[in-house]
Amino acid sequence: MFNVNEYFEGNVKSLAFQASTSPATIGVMAKGEYVFKTSTTEYMTVITGKMIVLLPGSTEWREFKPFDTFIVEKNLSFKLRINEDTSYLCLYKP
Repeated sequence: MFNVNEYFEGNVKSLAFQASTSPATIGVMAKGEYVFKTSTTEYMTVITGKMIVLLPGSTEWREFKPFDTFIVEKNLSFKLRINEDTSYLCLYKP
């Protein structure tokens, strides 16, 4: 079944489900800055809008647009700057 998740005072919402090969979420983020910590390896794909991301170990922010994907290994944190409502798909790999 589906699980609804809400973070950062409702500014980030996602719908969790079991994809064919791994758990996944599809969600939306409102304008803001966020820090996420991973517990598994995450494959994050932008669907609409854009994400400006500071990946672990990097000192440079990178912009990801629709259909771009970035990967964050487990047990790490990454920062996001969202300048417009943005949707995403995230696949979680053990």
